[in-house]
Amino acid sequence: MVLLFVLLGIVVLLIAVGIHDVIQKKHSILRNYPVIGHLRFLLEKIRPELQQYFIERNYDGRPYDRDTRSTIYSRAKGTNEEQPFGTERDVNEVGYEYLVHSTAPKPVAEQVPRVRIGGPDCTAPYEMALLNVSAMSFGAISANAIEALNRGAARGGFAHDTGEGGISEYHRNGGDLVWEIGSGYFGTRDADGGFDPDQFRDKAADDQVKLVSLKLSQGAKPGLGGVLPGAKVTPEIAAVRGVPVGKKVVSPPYHQVFSTPRELVLFIARMRELAGGKPAGFKLCVGSRTDVLAICKAMVAEGITPDFIVVDGAEGGTGAAPQEYEDHIGTPLTEGLLTVHNALTGVGLRDRVKIGASGKVATGVDVVKRILQGADYTNAARAMMMATGCIQAQTCHTNTCPVGVATQDPRRMRALDVADKTHRVANYQRETVESAMQVIASMGLEGPEQLEPRMLLRRVDHARTESYADLFEHLAPGQLLGGIHDVSKAWARDWVQADPDVFRP
Repeated sequence: MVLLFVLLGIVVLLIAVGIHDVIQKKHSILRNYPVIGHLRFLLEKIRPELQQYFIERNYDGRPYDRDTRSTIYSRAKGTNEEQPFGTERDVNEVGYEYLVHSTAPKPVAEQVPRVRIGGPDCTAPYEMALLNVSAMSFGAISANAIEALNRGAARGGFAHDTGEGGISEYHRNGGDLVWEIGSGYFGTRDADGGFDPDQFRDKAADDQVKLVSLKLSQGAKPGLGGVLPGAKVTPEIAAVRGVPVGKKVVSPPYHQVFSTPRELVLFIARMRELAGGKPAGFKLCVGSRTDVLAICKAMVAEGITPDFIVVDGAEGGTGAAPQEYEDHIGTPLTEGLLTVHNALTGVGLRDRVKIGASGKVATGVDVVKRILQGADYTNAARAMMMATGCIQAQTCHTNTCPVGVATQDPRRMRALDVADKTHRVANYQRETVESAMQVIASMGLEGPEQLEPRMLLRRVDHARTESYADLFEHLAPGQLLGGIHDVSKAWARDWVQADPDVFRP
């Protein structure tokens, strides 16, 4: 009889815990997996035994290491992230990087600077935050996740890139939008799958749309298109993307609106005109440096520049992609940023074009590093997903996301409480930017505009450390236009081969 009462008590306790888990709104995984979801939090507390479970390398395209995860979650939740006993990283390891601090740090700037995006042909410039939401489409992530991100952007005063899946009702919650279109032209697509300028003009006129962007490629799978199976093309998805319900949708790897660097530049100008003078630009994962220089030559020849270029790193990418593409194709963000920054500088156009960096940006130090390497501002995708509750289960492509972030399953999606995650998204962005400004002050600087490549060092072998000023060649303004006799053979070769009317294989 005693045993029966004990068992009954356990059952009642488990039922009570289960009811509490389903009702509470702080932990999405408990809402989807009441009772057993507590095992996840228990295991995470067993730090030494799970050391190898959490992948320790942070720059190889794999899930974030434990320390980075902890930083993101702590900032999203607004909890203390300090920890004792110093770094767990091997500072003598080849490839280790560190920023140079000052013996005389500065006070942290009272006002966080913003980046004005808008060249000479832009009539509606935009003040961009130092950290923003990177491109993630509705369909790839859930309606609740999109709504939480957009409400968080509205609360925190930063921008939200729509991704190429179109503008849904969940994007319309006050957050500033970067409307991105890709090769499928979703949301501005004619009956044949081509670009519809009239639709584009009408939707770009929306006050919430602050910038328009053309996606050339993404870090997860550069040079590869995508397929959305007909079974996933629900009436809601079809309406947002402008495609037939229930029919397979193909995003080709190439664009119809341009086939040469010159045509690309001219189309960006057309986008800006159709958008009523709002900033227009493009996003790419850098491939050939010759192609980047060819685009720059086209800018010079036509007297046309995009207002911004977003450089996506091969180590980034929240979308599912073939393993070969994730591991072996595309330029990492560091080299991509330095390529675009120096190419624009070399043709004397760097002051007209702002550069955004996207690719595993998660912490304040990441923001500082990317600005130092040539960016003006940064975007985060994976970290923003984690702020909405993502636990890196890596089931994004299966529609079975356990926390409701990357799924269209209504039952799983309901676990993501929009109000709670809105607060966390805004918290994460604010505290990360504050961290970046604190780091800048510790370096003895007054603002990000004073960052220089010499301030970031990398251990290149066990006996030598070099700064980014020495590791990479940096071009002077207009240096390529004045002749190539004083640049390296590699830059000279690529400049000679670059043709504004040809993308070379």
